Amino acid sequence: MESILAERTKLIDASGIRKVFALAATLKDPINFSIGQPDFDVPDAVKKAAIQAIERGANRYSQTAGDEELIARVTADAKAQYPWDPKVIITSGVSGGLLLAFMSMINPGDEVIIPDPYFVMYKYLVRMFGGTCVYVDTYPDFRLPVQKIAAAITDRTKLIVLNSPVNPTGAVFTAKEIADLAEVASRRQIPILSDEIYEDFSYDQPCASIGKVYDRTLILKGYSKTYAMTGWRMGYAAAGAFLGQDSFLRFGK
Repeated sequence: MESILAERTKLIDASGIRKVFALAATLKDPINFSIGQPDFDVPDAVKKAAIQAIERGANRYSQTAGDEELIARVTADAKAQYPWDPKVIITSGVSGGLLLAFMSMINPGDEVIIPDPYFVMYKYLVRMFGGTCVYVDTYPDFRLPVQKIAAAITDRTKLIVLNSPVNPTGAVFTAKEIADLAEVASRRQIPILSDEIYEDFSYDQPCASIGKVYDRTLILKGYSKTYAMTGWRMGYAAAGAFLGQDSFLRFGK
């Protein structure tokens, strides 16, 4: 019998993280290093604010791109960080932002440069939309391989994915590494998708953001890790004029 599933489903393998979950379930007292789940609870002030919002009836649909008051607060924060005029939409966590970003930007045949190791979703999302992943290894020290990325750029390169602090290695890229990558990308005006969900887990110094030095950046951030709100699915995307006003509004619909 012919499968009723779309051909693109064949491009997705079972998550390696979920395979580890299944294995851990058979072990006695395993230590969990498999997923980004903080070992503390949501702050009490956040819980109380959420309860109050529920009690006053804030339980209906919001605008597609997010509640206007929330967007205003996030936009103000983004404007304070980046030297370009950010447009913001609220996303279903950074994972939801990744889905929308790749869906909106990747055409069949486009190449996406991804430093390796990488977060598992990148590969499958790019492939689902007909793109080709170009992996650039960061071994053995997991530093940002700027010159390797430069060498991997072709006429079909549509996007460079940047993730710092890195999932899964924990590496935090320096401001110089970030600036060097921005210079490489600027030569051909290649957009950079910067996944910054772990930005507050940089303990030696603030985590450098490429959005501060390169205006063709799509910033993806969220609250899941910093505030232990993994089940709340709260994130946002911020981008400048390179996506276009109309295009960015469609990105959130």
